[in-house]
Amino acid sequence: MTELSVLVIGAGFGGLGAAAALRRAGFGEVTVVERADRVGGVWRDNTYPGAACDVPSPLYSWSWAPRGDWPRRYSGQADILDYLRRTADEHGLTELVRFGVEVTGARHEGGRWHVDTVGGEVFTADVLVPSVGLFSRPAYPAVPGSFDGPVFHSARWDHGVDLRGKRVAVIGTGASAVQFVPRVREQAARVTVFQRTPPWVVPKPDRGYTRLHHAVFRRFPLVRAAGRRGIFWMSELLNSALTGRPAVTKAVELAARAHLRLRVRDPELRAKLTPDYPVGCKRLLFSNDYLPALAQPNVDVVTERIAEITPAGVRTDDGVEHPADVVIYGTGFQTTEFLAPLRITGPDGSDLRERAWAGGARAHLGLTVPGFPNLFLMYGPNTNLGGSSIIGMLEAQADYLVTVLRAMRERGARLAEVRAEAAAAFDAEVQGRLRSTVWTACDSWYREASGRITTNWPGLVTEYRRRATAPDLADFELTAGG
Repeated sequence: MTELSVLVIGAGFGGLGAAAALRRAGFGEVTVVERADRVGGVWRDNTYPGAACDVPSPLYSWSWAPRGDWPRRYSGQADILDYLRRTADEHGLTELVRFGVEVTGARHEGGRWHVDTVGGEVFTADVLVPSVGLFSRPAYPAVPGSFDGPVFHSARWDHGVDLRGKRVAVIGTGASAVQFVPRVREQAARVTVFQRTPPWVVPKPDRGYTRLHHAVFRRFPLVRAAGRRGIFWMSELLNSALTGRPAVTKAVELAARAHLRLRVRDPELRAKLTPDYPVGCKRLLFSNDYLPALAQPNVDVVTERIAEITPAGVRTDDGVEHPADVVIYGTGFQTTEFLAPLRITGPDGSDLRERAWAGGARAHLGLTVPGFPNLFLMYGPNTNLGGSSIIGMLEAQADYLVTVLRAMRERGARLAEVRAEAAAAFDAEVQGRLRSTVWTACDSWYREASGRITTNWPGLVTEYRRRATAPDLADFELTAGG
C-alpha cells in the first residue's frame, strides 16, 4: 500500500506538534506549509512590549521536549519563540517546513486534498491538517472614522513608532493590553485607555529562575517533571472553577477583588475597574503591573462608548474628543471564524462553513467533520481552555490524528470520515454541558453572535486527553476510496 501523505498548514505549536507525532509514528511523507519565513505562530507574530504567556513555562511546552533552563516561571515571547525554534531544529521538524507558502483554500477531489496557494502552486496530499490557530487574525471594532497618525494592532506592533513623549490611545483591555499598557505608560507622556468592559485580574505568581534552579532541573529531571505535574493539577483546579465548582470560583473572585483594592486606592477608578459579571465569563487575566499602571497620573481610563475615530484622536459618546498621537488596538482576535479566510470544500463541492458550520463551527472532539474525509483540525471548535495549557490539548489532538491514520494504514484504507451521528452526539453533549458553565453569563470572544459557544471545552484537560488520545474507531468510516 502507498504511504499516506500528510500536509500540515501552519508551523506553530499545533502544526509542528502534529508533524512531530506523525514522524514518531513512522509516517514519512509529512510536509508543513507556513506563510511566514520562520516557525513560531502567535509567538512569532505578537512582539508587543511585555508579551508573555499566562501559563507557567514548565507546562506551556511540549511534554516530549522539556526545557530545564526557562529564565522565568512565566516566560516572555522571545524565550517561548526561542524554545519553539530550537526544539523544531533539534527534532528535525524545521526541515519539513516550506516557508513563504500562503494557503488560500483546499479541495477534496479524486480522493485527495488539493491545496491552493497565493503563489499559484498546488500541493496534493492524502491527509490535510490545518493548524492556523484561534489567534492569527486580529479583530478590529466597528468604529467609524480615521486617524491621521500611526495606527496599529497589538498583534502587528509597529516597532518603528517611537512612543516616547507621545499621547497614546489604547482601545481595548484584553489579555494583550494588560501586558503592553504598563510598558507603554513608561514611555508615553499620556496614555488613554478606552475600556468597554473591565477584566477580572488576579496576581501573577511569577519569579525568575536562578542558576540553582537550573542546576537542579538539569541534574534531577524527576524534580522538573514533578513541578510540571504540580502546575498541571493546579491548572485543572482553575478549569474546574470555570466549569462548575463555585467554591473555587469564589476564591478566585476574592483574590481578584483583594488585588484590585490593594493596587488601586482611588475609589472612583476602582469602581470603573470592577467587573459586573462572574469570574471566568470572560478570560481571567494574570498581571502584577496592569492595575498599578492604570493608577498612575499619566494614565486615564475612559469608559464612555467610542463614537468615532477622528483625525486627531478618539471621540466618545459624551462628545469629548480625546487627543492622541498614536492609536493602538488591543482588541483581540477573530476567534470564532475557524479556518478563515481559507475556503475548504468537500468531495461534493460543498463549502465547509456554508454546509457544516452554517450555525457555528463544530467538529468531533474538535478535529473531524462529517462530509470532509481525511481532514483533521488542530485547535478546532470547542477545544480552547479557560485555564491550563493549550499544548496539552494539542498533544492529545496529535494522538487522535495518529490513532486514526494508524488504523487506516493497518486496514489498507485511504479515506477516514467521522460518522455524522457520532459528530452530532458529541456536539449535543458539549453544547449541553456548556449551558451550565460560567461562559453563558456574558458576551465574550468565546461565543458566536447567536450565543453559541464554539471555542471552549466544557471539562478538564484530563478528560479531553483521555477521549482524544484513544478515539473510538467505530465512530469512523474507513474505506479504500476510489
